[in-house]
Amino acid sequence: MTSSSDNMPATPFLAVDAGTVERNLAAMAKTAAARAFALRPHAKTHKVVELALRQIELGAVGLTVATIGEAEVFAQAGVKDLFIAFPIWADEGKGARLRALADNVSLTVAVDSAEGARQLAATTAGRSISAAAATGDPAIDAPIPGSAENRRTASSGAPIYVLVEVDSGHHRSGTAPQDAGQVALAAATAGLQVGGVFTFPGHGYGLGNRANAAADEARALVTAVAALAAAGLESPVVSGGSTPTADAADASILTEVRPGVYLFNDAQQVEMGTCEWDDVALWAVATVVSRHGQDLVLDAGSKTLGADWPGWATGGGRLLDHRDARITALSEHHATVRFPDGAGLPGLGERLRVLPNHVCAAVNLADELTVLVDGVAADTWRVAARGRNS
Repeated sequence: MTSSSDNMPATPFLAVDAGTVERNLAAMAKTAAARAFALRPHAKTHKVVELALRQIELGAVGLTVATIGEAEVFAQAGVKDLFIAFPIWADEGKGARLRALADNVSLTVAVDSAEGARQLAATTAGRSISAAAATGDPAIDAPIPGSAENRRTASSGAPIYVLVEVDSGHHRSGTAPQDAGQVALAAATAGLQVGGVFTFPGHGYGLGNRANAAADEARALVTAVAALAAAGLESPVVSGGSTPTADAADASILTEVRPGVYLFNDAQQVEMGTCEWDDVALWAVATVVSRHGQDLVLDAGSKTLGADWPGWATGGGRLLDHRDARITALSEHHATVRFPDGAGLPGLGERLRVLPNHVCAAVNLADELTVLVDGVAADTWRVAARGRNS
């Protein structure tokens, strides 16, 4: 880029190439359809209403979100099918918000423990877990039947569906796959509608890990489906997938995939080989503010790019137009970039395109995204779900 602003905002800011986004969206929609996967993209990546609605237009069955707040934003925008892929511990306030959502959209929530499922059922029915226990509510301590006829509904409103989360190797949230049936039975007895099982193969993020993580995902989900069947429960939804593992997801087992990063991509995806440089649709635009030997400093630090820096990554992000350079340090408002010995350095005041390591974190730091059409600023997208962390 040049030092001219060309009708661009002051740096640093996040820019999105509209044509690349559209190409990425269409490619994933086509891949999912060809492999008979339902596509439920994770909207925590973009948090933008316009992009969410475009994903639905291209065939997504609904959206995945991380929080109740994100779900509320997209429900208000007209998305009718939402999955909160997080094992929420629902206090009475969160329970009331979930109940309101379920009365307006098809709502699914993650559970990974019997206790969490019972808490979710009690609070979405407008009762605290302690009050339910005191009155002998069967959601708390009754024997757990497997038949649908014996399941109490959590309220007289629309049902709240749950998917049981299982750990497939990422070792974050999720029950052991063989224990999924116990969690599902607790949820069913408490009055929740069990829709199936899901996992996040997050250990696919790394060099050479994608195929193994997808295989782990498949094994875990097979075990979880069998555990629900042994408990007398079906698993119409078997959900997994991430951007790195989507291509390797087992179509004989999964019914649904939930990639998020794919529409923008980022430095991590390039370094893992998930995408090519030309597939990256979002970057920070930063100005060179200082030069010292083969190092220069940009005005986009961790408060623009995010602080994610996995140990296998080559730096704190990548420069799109200077691929031999490396970001060697990030502070809040500075990015230090090392250029190879003998390489020419950009001049002071020059604007550079910087790929964040993790695009989801970068977007959550921005109020809006500058939309580029043929390299010219043509629009802005508000990051509507920014900061909706509860």
